[in-house]
Amino acid sequence: MEYYGKIACISYMDLIREPNPIMSESNYKQLSRRGKINVVRPGKGLGCYALVEIATMPQRFQDKIKDKYGDMNSEILRMWFASHFHIDAEARGFYTRFRFEDGSALPPEHINEYTVNASAIQAVIDVMADTVIMRRAMKGGPVNWNELAGAINYYREEFGHTLPLSVNRFKGKVNEFKAKGYEALISRKFRNQNRRKVTYDIADLIRGLGAMAEHPYDTVVAEMYNQFVTGDLEVYDPETGEVFNSDDFTDKAGNPIVLSKGTIANYLKQPKTKALLAKVHQTQWDFNNLQRPYHLRHSPNYAFSKISADDRDLPRPMRDGSYVHAYYVSDVASGAVVGYAYSRKKDKDLFIDCMRNMFQTIDRNGWYMPAQIEVEHHLVNKFTDGLMQAGVIFPLIRWCNPGNSREKRQEHVNRAKKYSVEKRSQQNIGRWWAALEANRPKVEKVYDELNNTYKVPTYGYDQLVADDIAMIREYNSMMHPNQKKFPGMTRWDVLCRCQNPDLSPIDKAVLYRFIGEHTQTSVKQNAYITVQYNQYRLSSPEIISRLEPRNYKVDAYWLPDADGNIGEVYIYQNSRLIDTCRLVERYNEATAEQTEADREAYTDQAKYVAQFDAMVKKNKIHKLGINRPDVAEVIKEAKSVPIAVPTREPDNDYSEYMDVERFTADALNRI
Repeated sequence: MEYYGKIACISYMDLIREPNPIMSESNYKQLSRRGKINVVRPGKGLGCYALVEIATMPQRFQDKIKDKYGDMNSEILRMWFASHFHIDAEARGFYTRFRFEDGSALPPEHINEYTVNASAIQAVIDVMADTVIMRRAMKGGPVNWNELAGAINYYREEFGHTLPLSVNRFKGKVNEFKAKGYEALISRKFRNQNRRKVTYDIADLIRGLGAMAEHPYDTVVAEMYNQFVTGDLEVYDPETGEVFNSDDFTDKAGNPIVLSKGTIANYLKQPKTKALLAKVHQTQWDFNNLQRPYHLRHSPNYAFSKISADDRDLPRPMRDGSYVHAYYVSDVASGAVVGYAYSRKKDKDLFIDCMRNMFQTIDRNGWYMPAQIEVEHHLVNKFTDGLMQAGVIFPLIRWCNPGNSREKRQEHVNRAKKYSVEKRSQQNIGRWWAALEANRPKVEKVYDELNNTYKVPTYGYDQLVADDIAMIREYNSMMHPNQKKFPGMTRWDVLCRCQNPDLSPIDKAVLYRFIGEHTQTSVKQNAYITVQYNQYRLSSPEIISRLEPRNYKVDAYWLPDADGNIGEVYIYQNSRLIDTCRLVERYNEATAEQTEADREAYTDQAKYVAQFDAMVKKNKIHKLGINRPDVAEVIKEAKSVPIAVPTREPDNDYSEYMDVERFTADALNRI
């Protein structure tokens, strides 16, 4: 039997098949000719055979079909499932994407099982929706779940489903699927604690025992656990003071849940448990580098887009056994070291000296301000309100997490420099725990009464500093490691030629306040200040108007170049910039010995004096006179009184040459 569309049919050959044919060939032809049976497909054409609708055949023939081939109702359903069953792709997608509350997914075998079961139930739902088939299969009556369950379970092995064999459970599963959808097939016991040998409470207990300060072995943790659950050991929480109750770790029968050493060892070796215990037992450095995930980055495309700064102890000791402290600044894109400083002490001056060295290099090459600097909190956190405040000097500042050496690019530069140029020219470069034997320095122990002395070559401070500066120059001149991106270019070439075009010029007036040398001085003779025994002059005589009343004292900031020369000095008054002062060049006063430089120096100084004279002339103060009403009245009365003139003629009379009225008025004004 088979379906022709949605019509249950039997073939002509099955009707006349020996032994025990359903009908004879002549009987078939007669019924067909008289229209007593419905031949839905004639047997014409190559490989085509006739199909007869079973429901239109006389009852006696339907009974024979049932006796020979089985129950017609079940056969109708079986044939429908055989031709209509298919894997539900939507169900497979649902179970593949399904996640439990802890984020875990279904195992692959469960994904496949639930997908096939959902597909089988969907086929049952579809056949129930086919009213024609259901009417024929159920003979117009209600749904017969026995026949439905029997028909779908007939293909249990062929389809591979695991639906219940019980009719009631099968019916309940179908109805639950119709109400809840795909999630109804996920077993409720899949995440049930009762099915776990190691429950969540037991897991927390095992972790707590494994996290003890003694860092116990797995076997010791197993011993302590089993002693606790059997009542031979007391376990408590030191933070809360809570004492654990062993009765909470029993099965349904009240017996203690004793675990084998292998079970506990397997749990302690789970990746999640190992990570949690590592946080307790490992140092912050080890945890960051061995357990904690890290970011994946790539270097900038342009030099000075980002620079990185960090300190380092030079690997070789000095005569007294101490080490030289160094501070470096490197460009991230090129990898070149652009600033360095050394000291016997690791303090804030070491960082400032490195900044000075870097900006001297930048100024000497005419470069612009780096866009971003990367620093650590140690040493540098003392400058958070000034030099290391974003937007004051550096446009952007990144503070690295403490103890995370992988994050700082300068650490990468230190390692590359150490195991490239330093390793080739200096002895005892490496670490005693290095995996590669060639990177383990030779250390010989001296067995004396102290028992902590080692034979290690020592060096002078100046030699160590000179050697490291030479290594920096050699390292900067090495080929850039990314030759595909920067073909034929050294690290220094990349630094010089590939700088970010969006950088801004350096505001030295602001910068030198934080990293420059400082002294207090005074403006003398409306022009000069003295710094380092040299005279520097205001840029213009008009600058004196910016000074505060009765205050010629200023704060001078400057930064010498690599040769120690001071080209310009920035002066401030109460943190307010006053002017940029430049060195006054002296000239030879003997005209016969003057050079071109002397004449230029003379002209420059003469110009300033002329500017001062012009300012004084331009702002000339005109004297003013005053008239007081009371004095004017006295003058008026005085003029009305005749003046007695002596009659005796003096020997020399000069009265005719004198302006008597003017002198009289001047005298009255002085009263």
